Amino acid sequence: MNTDHAAPEEIEALRAAFDVDDDGASALGWPAVHAFENEHGIVLPEPYRTFVAEVTDGSYAGPPDHGLVGLADHPDGEGTDEGRGQVLGRPFPLTEAWLWEDDPRPAEELEPILDQVFRHGSIVLGTDGCGMNWHLVVTGPHRGHIWNVMGEGANPFGAPFGHTTADPGFAGWVGHWAAGNSWYDAAE
Repeated sequence: MNTDHAAPEEIEALRAAFDVDDDGASALGWPAVHAFENEHGIVLPEPYRTFVAEVTDGSYAGPPDHGLVGLADHPDGEGTDEGRGQVLGRPFPLTEAWLWEDDPRPAEELEPILDQVFRHGSIVLGTDGCGMNWHLVVTGPHRGHIWNVMGEGANPFGAPFGHTTADPGFAGWVGHWAAGNSWYDAAE
């Protein structure tokens, strides 16, 4: 998974998966992507960065089930609070799955960590409903990885983490969806 350079074949596969053939009309363009990055003090991971700049910024087609949201959009108003720009530059705190619902620590100890999981270092790509959102990590050790963050816990997506046969990262996540695979297909 290369988060610094987009391979042309990855971009073409992403374009095909979303069936985008509008000569870039639905894309943000590089000036808008650079402005977003400058405003938030981050550099988006590839190939997502090139995807939103040159292919499309969001899509009614999945993934996830309710479609891919635009770069600056968030499902159900999530992450639209003032100060969102400052938290994108702070590292996403997790590197392994965490089911906080079963964590024995007291709530006052968990709350600050949960706030970081939901607000630091990731953008929401979309939702599968019922509070199950897919995040792209933009800062921290898991930069470029996709995470499923829900009310009960969070887990990384990709074969190295279990539950799925998919490659990690945005291209692997989209490719898995485009092939019609179930998100959690490793046990099938």
